[in-house]
Amino acid sequence: MALKKIFVDGQEGTTGLQIREKLLARKDIELLEIEPELRKDTKRKAELLNAADIVFLCLPDDAAKESVALVQNPNTVIIDASTAHRTNDAWAYGLPELSPKHEEAIKKSKRVTNPGCHATGFLLAIYPLVAKGIIKDDANLCCYSLTGYSGAGKKMIAEYQENFKSIKFESESVLASKPYALGLCHKHLPEMQKIAGLAKPFLFNPIIGPYCQGMAVTVGLFPDMFSGIKSFDELREFLANHYKGCEYVSVVPASENPSILDPTICNNTNNAKIFVFGRDEHGQITVVLDNLGKGASGAAIQNMGYFL
Repeated sequence: MALKKIFVDGQEGTTGLQIREKLLARKDIELLEIEPELRKDTKRKAELLNAADIVFLCLPDDAAKESVALVQNPNTVIIDASTAHRTNDAWAYGLPELSPKHEEAIKKSKRVTNPGCHATGFLLAIYPLVAKGIIKDDANLCCYSLTGYSGAGKKMIAEYQENFKSIKFESESVLASKPYALGLCHKHLPEMQKIAGLAKPFLFNPIIGPYCQGMAVTVGLFPDMFSGIKSFDELREFLANHYKGCEYVSVVPASENPSILDPTICNNTNNAKIFVFGRDEHGQITVVLDNLGKGASGAAIQNMGYFL
């Protein structure tokens, strides 16, 4: 049986590098690679895009759309890691754990859009609650997401790495966590609202931490939002049943809830761990994942598995 041919378009970026590294370790696929001097040669790129059984796009949005337009082979599967197609109904949303219909859509599609890292955490927490009517689609939600600096793009990665070369511990600015996207229009928001099934926007505050990777996405909730359940213990049980049997997503029992939560506990894996913390009057769901793993390259490789 012939090996599936895989091409990574944009393997120089953070996600592309990690996908390529994972693919190089496999013996069940054939990795197609473009010559470095021809990376921007449209003709050569088109040849590889159409020769591949599966293509990963790890590009800026406009470049991703340009590459999609070059694909003429009706059998080529595209997995796009950019934000270009995440709200496009013609593309399957690549988070199969959300529901059987999401998984089935991925299996049947030739076009899969890889979720954003913040969106992955938020949707694992909120999608099941909205889908089952436990919270209303017009609920007033607030979400904050602590991520390592690798989640903020190449420029921010370079700035942090340069600072850490000559770090002085009296430099509190370097060591401080920093809220960002304070225009309140982060690029993951459209997919977060659409895929969650929310009728209106919510407040989202991402925060960069002074470490490389790992994230904790938190949504605050109040019992008077709930319909059909009465406590955060019931909420935890509902989520545990929803994700029962999932290989990569799990709900942590209350007995294992930490008093201090480490956002790096899922690093270098494709796992996401869901924690529910609650008292009578309020609580929160916190999802921990690797923003470079389940939030990016790990999810892309997982989606590839449906086509091998």
